[in-house]
Amino acid sequence: MCSALAFHSSSPASVSWLQTLPLQREQPIYTTRAHVFQIDPTTKKNWVPASKQAVTVSYFYDSTRNSYRIISVDGSKVIINSTITPNMTFTKTSQKFGQWADSRANTVFGLGFASEQQLAKFSEKFQEVKEAAKLARDKSQDKGETLSNHSQEESGRDTPSSNRASSINGTDDEKFLHVDPEEAVLQTENEHLKSAIEQRLVDALQESSANVESWKKQLGACKEESDTLREKIAELEAQCNEANQEKQRNAQLSVRVQELEAELHDKEQELENLRKQAEIIPQLMASARASPQNCRLPSPGTRSWRGGQGLSKLGVDN
Repeated sequence: MCSALAFHSSSPASVSWLQTLPLQREQPIYTTRAHVFQIDPTTKKNWVPASKQAVTVSYFYDSTRNSYRIISVDGSKVIINSTITPNMTFTKTSQKFGQWADSRANTVFGLGFASEQQLAKFSEKFQEVKEAAKLARDKSQDKGETLSNHSQEESGRDTPSSNRASSINGTDDEKFLHVDPEEAVLQTENEHLKSAIEQRLVDALQESSANVESWKKQLGACKEESDTLREKIAELEAQCNEANQEKQRNAQLSVRVQELEAELHDKEQELENLRKQAEIIPQLMASARASPQNCRLPSPGTRSWRGGQGLSKLGVDN
């Protein structure tokens, strides 16, 4: 641990970075989140994003020095380290964007908030801190108290540069008022949205392509199934036609069977009659053989003659 601290303290960049961080005597009094911008040092007109996304922005109060700072850190990068002085002014340039000039940092900071309420709260806190800093300075001047060397250096830089700070907050701010800060915020958000939308479009296109291929396969399978069903329907229709023809033949055969059954019934009746007659004939013939005299022809008018007529009616020949 000691060697690590020694290494950091020996590095000028690390010392500078550590000096910007809140000290133990500094306490956070208000914290919010915003997109941080700085004015382009070359053009003094365009906003340059200092963070890729919304980051934490905090007010810190140093009770020992009676001073206030606005600090914001993005990872290991300090993007805001601004000590509030009575000469500073926070200006609302739109419904969700505000800015202030820092003469010591020789830049103008811009903050883009998610809502008007966050901007209003930050602006109110900035005014409170500015008034507190002004009261602290006035109190120090009235009482003539001697400050520490570090405080004297800070005060010494504040006094000669007050006109410069006023110039930045005055004339320079007027130069920046025509810059649309929301455009910078929207540009950053639009880039993220554009990237996300492009990715979604690529994913949707790939998914659509996969779906099209799947639909083509399903369509081909449906066509094959449809062709198979058509063939089966044609076969069933042919079978139905054959069945109808067979039904018609069966109906014709049924009629023919009924006709044959009627003829058979008639033949059976005729055969029954013949059978009865065949049973009587042997009896008559036996009877004729037993009494040959009865076979003589009787004279007409006699009973025998009439009996002979009866036999002739029965079909017996002499």
